[in-house]
Amino acid sequence: MVVASDKFKGTLTSAEVADAVGAGVRRACPDATVVAVPVADGGDGTLAAAVAAGYTFVPVVASGPTGEPVHSGYARLGDTAVVELADVSGLVRLPDGIPAPLTATSYGTGELIAAAVDCGCTRIILGIGGSASTDGGLGLIAALADLGTPAGVWEQAIACSQTPALVAARLQGARLVVACDVDNPLTGPRGAAAVYGPQKGATPEQVAELDARLGRWADAVADWTGADLRDTSGAGAAGGVGFAALALLDAELRPGIDLVLEMVRFREQFADADLVVTGEGALDEQTLHGKAVAGVAAAAGRLGRDGAGIPVVAVCGVNLLQPDELQKIGVSAAYALTDLEPDVSRCIAEPRPLLEQLGERIAVDHLTMARREKGIV
Repeated sequence: MVVASDKFKGTLTSAEVADAVGAGVRRACPDATVVAVPVADGGDGTLAAAVAAGYTFVPVVASGPTGEPVHSGYARLGDTAVVELADVSGLVRLPDGIPAPLTATSYGTGELIAAAVDCGCTRIILGIGGSASTDGGLGLIAALADLGTPAGVWEQAIACSQTPALVAARLQGARLVVACDVDNPLTGPRGAAAVYGPQKGATPEQVAELDARLGRWADAVADWTGADLRDTSGAGAAGGVGFAALALLDAELRPGIDLVLEMVRFREQFADADLVVTGEGALDEQTLHGKAVAGVAAAAGRLGRDGAGIPVVAVCGVNLLQPDELQKIGVSAAYALTDLEPDVSRCIAEPRPLLEQLGERIAVDHLTMARREKGIV
């Protein structure tokens, strides 16, 4: 059995979910082999998934979203580096959790990319979920172009017509692949500021200001490159980091879970499994559109003996989906903490014992039953 779950945000990491489920499974089925494959959808948890898959963590002190130094880093395997924007420029790095919608920057993410390239990495996998900023990726570009400190780079970067050349020289031919799961453009009513700015603390007036800034940034980049990519699908991802990656880094945008599954070598891990357990904190409408659970289920459905696919069940804190919705994405059953403990606050406070109980249920429902059908028990 393989446990390939995303984190339960704010409570358990992917590895902790797998450990708890595995402990429960072995209570009911002591001889079961449980393989943990932590996954993520490209946001926070991507770095941990890489390390769990055998990448080496390389520590780097970089600039946080408001300029303060933070202890972050990247994961490396051979000439490939994995950079997680959330770990350096994300909401979780805001001092005291106080939003900074007008000043938060992606500068530190650029510093991590530069550090990886300087150490010889030629392929950069960048997970961009969980951004604290709406800077259009300008901070990231300013760091790669070495245009000073995180503070005050906005006008300097826009005014420097040599920015594209400086960035190209710094990257030294390295290829960038970006985990991106949104299709928003950079500006306008569906743009980075309008849709995601309020989630980062922006008032309506600040949203308008941010959108205007992003427009000026897009104008400058179009003047430099001769191409206007502000309306490209995914340009609005991570406060506009998607735009900078497309327009100035010649990046490839790919679904986050697909990239992560490739990174953790899911085909090798899943090939002989009888069951895959995936999961995340909440199964809801977003789950149906490219989140980790749907991605894992789709991948498992393409594997298995004789190409028949591997059965998939999900664990979660709360399940808001109907059985037919789960079936459509390849999940045969969902096991929620709230099935055992209706009090959500208690589920959040003490999720592990409940997950272990769910692991027991899964073993009884799926492993022991399958073994009886095969005459093993």
